[in-house]
Amino acid sequence: MTKADDGDRDGPAPARVQAFHTGISAESRAAAYLIAKGYRILARRFRTRFGEIDIVARRRDQIVFVEVKARANLDDAAYAVTPQQRQRIIAAAQMWLAGHPEHERLACRFDAVLIAPKSLPRHLAAAFDLTG
Repeated sequence: MTKADDGDRDGPAPARVQAFHTGISAESRAAAYLIAKGYRILARRFRTRFGEIDIVARRRDQIVFVEVKARANLDDAAYAVTPQQRQRIIAAAQMWLAGHPEHERLACRFDAVLIAPKSLPRHLAAAFDLTG
């Protein structure tokens, strides 16, 4: 039996590949925007068994966990962070902090950066808190 005969697909669906590339592009735009605002990027695409944090950044004495959302318009992006996603991001942030005790004295914040075509990124500082 050849690989073509065993029922495997030839990789991910084109829409999934496009969504992945859009996400990577949006995260790069968001990171550049945050750097321009004086943030230092500590990590990108930090993955845990709980979920993924798009960007971990630091500004002054604060660690910021950033969720990046790219949609057709900024309003749609703003509504794309669901309560379930918030809980996964919080859990992943706790894992990141456990692995980086040098940052334990710093305050934490959960932000969102919204990305849409033909628009400047919108940074929502303190988009949610530990309660989700």
